[in-house]
Amino acid sequence: MAFLEKMGKTRYGDQFRLHQEEKSVISKLRMYAIRDEENCQKHKIDPDKGILLTGPVGCGKTTLMNLIKYFMPAEHGHVIKPAREVAFEFNIHGHQIIQRHATPKTTFCYDDLGVEPIMKHYGNDCNVMAEILLSRYDLFISHKTKTHATTNLNASELEKLYGNRVRSRMRELFNLIAFDRDAKDKRK
Repeated sequence: MAFLEKMGKTRYGDQFRLHQEEKSVISKLRMYAIRDEENCQKHKIDPDKGILLTGPVGCGKTTLMNLIKYFMPAEHGHVIKPAREVAFEFNIHGHQIIQRHATPKTTFCYDDLGVEPIMKHYGNDCNVMAEILLSRYDLFISHKTKTHATTNLNASELEKLYGNRVRSRMRELFNLIAFDRDAKDKRK
């Protein structure tokens, strides 16, 4: 935890702190990142799947997904992309954006999954992230391409937003690692 806190201070400033209540989440992310097979198995984490990191607003999900890359070999790192930004790009560029995210060479981490709006392109509604998750699932099956995401939503809220077809595929696509529901907002 000391190394991660040091990297956090380097990246986010001297006010950065890791808290004891985060230890379980950090430990699971670290064992995943270094592919500690024995501990992953003990905690039911499949190192060949992606991570879905859930928790309340402000608990540090995005920060940890940025910092955990320090434990990963470069070829296993990920590009963090806000889900809202992806949706807004779709509004401008259309289905080409979905295709951009359907590349087996890039591991994406979609940040704040579920806060993005339904978008229109030439009058057609599209649940952009649902389409991207379906494409990423196909890449996972055919190329073992990983996808990560952070979200404030629970499973039933994700299903309501994306449908049961996407939720079913998310079970296969992701390892669920969750902050405690009562985790504090660190931005306050």
